[in-house]
Amino acid sequence: MSTTPLCPLTAPELPGEPVDIRLVVTDMDGTLLDAAGRVPDGLWPLLAELRRRGVLFGPASGRQYATLARQFAAAADGMVFVAENGTYVVRDGRELSSDPLDPVVAARIVATTRGLVADGVDVGAVLCGKKSAYVERTDDAFVTEASKYYALLRTVEDLTAVEDEFLKVALYDFGPVDRTTAPALEPYTSTHQVVVSGVHWVDIMNPTANKGAAVRRLQHDLGITPAQTLVFGDYLNDLEMLDTAEWSFAMANAHPDVLRRARHVAPPHTENGVLRTVARLLGLPTG
Repeated sequence: MSTTPLCPLTAPELPGEPVDIRLVVTDMDGTLLDAAGRVPDGLWPLLAELRRRGVLFGPASGRQYATLARQFAAAADGMVFVAENGTYVVRDGRELSSDPLDPVVAARIVATTRGLVADGVDVGAVLCGKKSAYVERTDDAFVTEASKYYALLRTVEDLTAVEDEFLKVALYDFGPVDRTTAPALEPYTSTHQVVVSGVHWVDIMNPTANKGAAVRRLQHDLGITPAQTLVFGDYLNDLEMLDTAEWSFAMANAHPDVLRRARHVAPPHTENGVLRTVARLLGLPTG
């Protein structure tokens, strides 16, 4: 881990003594992962130390549970996975909570996506179920992007004919998603969560579903307080999660709204900001 001092932090400043942290939850892309989208090598010894201290660690992501479990296979025992933007929470292979989407709504979103495609928008839908994720768009460019986040990905002829318990629908727009695709989803915003989770991705979920709701459920079930919770995020789908913790950190590279919402700022993901901040708060060596 880097010995470079932490970047300046927003008030209130970090204390000089170690903090009683029981739960660490971090977003993945733009937060924990490095510039190449890889888990930093320094995370593995840190996870071992957190486990030794009885601190629960969990990645919180729009990614599929199977994808997260594969990425953390070397250290998955005892970890909690907040997958699919909080709609599916799993620990040691056991579901802790989920917030399934009405299949009728899922089918309507698929129809909306098909309408966008017919109008010339370069977009595709990923129907995210508990068993797998599903796509009906099959070109290499789209499947390559979807495969980055969905380790279990099945191609089907008709998304509306799939039988599974759905968690969300994720749309990938090859252009900026907030220009065309997100505005087309405006009719769903009064009844569902429509969350821009990246430059090209937007997720549609139940109104009760978000990373913050999943973390609050964890806190309640495990008897962990906001004062004992440390969270990190960088994008709009992390906003509610920041509200669950007294130790909430936006990455220095975060979206402006995330920087405003968090209590503190961590170094950017390109400088191992999560690892360095966890080490500092828990009084661990940073070398």
